[in-house]
Amino acid sequence: MSEVSTTLERDSVSPEALAHLGEGHIAYVKQVRSEDVPDLFPQAPKIAPGLKLFALHAADGTPMMLTDSREAAVANAWSNELQAVSVH
Repeated sequence: MSEVSTTLERDSVSPEALAHLGEGHIAYVKQVRSEDVPDLFPQAPKIAPGLKLFALHAADGTPMMLTDSREAAVANAWSNELQAVSVH
């Protein structure tokens, strides 16, 4: 994969354009609590509260995958030819 670097002015990009930035190329990994899973993945089975999990999201914010390790989320992104980035 090649690296792409883009600098954007804060007010020069519409929210709609920002939502599509990186689409098809970038996915992000975010740590989530098990209590947040029903909102992100309504089809997921009930999960015990108090767990730290990791969600892989498409560049537009669409949840794609849920796992118990950051490494598995990154591996899934790579297997789908996506560059994984972390969100804190």
